[in-house]
Amino acid sequence: MKIAMLISGGVDSSVALQLLKEQGHDLTAYYLKIWLEDELTYLGECPWEEDLSFCEVVCKKLNVPLKVISMQKEYWDNVVEYTISEAKKGRTPNPDIFCNLRVKFGAFFKAIDDSFDKVATGHYAQVQETEHRIQNTEKKGQKASVSCVLCPVSYVLRRAPDPIKDQTYFLAHLDQTQLSRAMFPIGHLKKEEVRKLAKKYDLANKDRKDSQGICFLGKISFPEFLKHHLGEEKGEFRDKETGEVVGEHSGYWFYTIGQRQGLGLSGGPWFVVDKDVEKNIVYLANGRDPKEVYKTEFEVEKIHWINPQLRITNYELRVKIRHGAAMYSCVLNVKKDGTGHVKLDEKVHGVASGQFAVFYDDDICLGCAKIT
Repeated sequence: MKIAMLISGGVDSSVALQLLKEQGHDLTAYYLKIWLEDELTYLGECPWEEDLSFCEVVCKKLNVPLKVISMQKEYWDNVVEYTISEAKKGRTPNPDIFCNLRVKFGAFFKAIDDSFDKVATGHYAQVQETEHRIQNTEKKGQKASVSCVLCPVSYVLRRAPDPIKDQTYFLAHLDQTQLSRAMFPIGHLKKEEVRKLAKKYDLANKDRKDSQGICFLGKISFPEFLKHHLGEEKGEFRDKETGEVVGEHSGYWFYTIGQRQGLGLSGGPWFVVDKDVEKNIVYLANGRDPKEVYKTEFEVEKIHWINPQLRITNYELRVKIRHGAAMYSCVLNVKKDGTGHVKLDEKVHGVASGQFAVFYDDDICLGCAKIT
């Protein structure tokens, strides 16, 4: 096949490129130049020159042509503005989800010609063409009636075998058209296996550390990014239970629900449990395990199903509320207005407005919804 490979300079995309090369595909590697790299370099070390140098070395070794595409405006319009807007409203944004939806599997699709059969990335996820059976549970009184529905799905998104590295959370907003063209060559591998392959093939970045930041920030911290765009404004930390002022902060947009680190307060531990956007007040709870930090239910909106033929009314599913291995059993009830109510089987820490809830049936990622 003719494949466009998105390469970042990291070990994951480089091993993915190596595997595709071994399989005999017609490859062109692409490095996306993101918005931030020219805009805010004064905030920290700009990583793009180092990243691109690794891309060049790897592509030269594999004899794969490398092209650099500027996506700075696309990142600004589709990811950065959303991130700033959500933070200003006091919510917790997830720019990586929109980076994949709107840029890597959106604007980039339009930037290359239709002759490419697939667009490959180094994500830890799997795409499969299949039919899928899912258990439908309707609750009637104290009993639950269960039926099995066959959904004629063209493409499904499956979790990677590495529960920590699995990135289906960030891909849950993709649709059938995007998945039909997506390819994840290392999605069936664990991280340790990818590292071993990088050493086996003696790739230049075999020992390079994984990037930990948000998609468009590189090595620049998220607080510094917010400070640049939203500034600082003194406000109060208040004890949620007593109403007592316990400290001062520089703006509610720097904090997210459930946050413990970086508060700079004594007498803790303290956790962020609520925010008053109008008055710039951040409410805290004190103690090792404060009840205000946990939720057993929450509301969602803008529900997106990877398979649009699914019409869920009351399902027993699994849910993630952030990237990582933690998944929770839940019942999702979809209301007539298209919003939903999620009832969890256990208490979950740090459920924040603006985050995405991503739903699963076993290892299949079904889609996502925005927490309200």
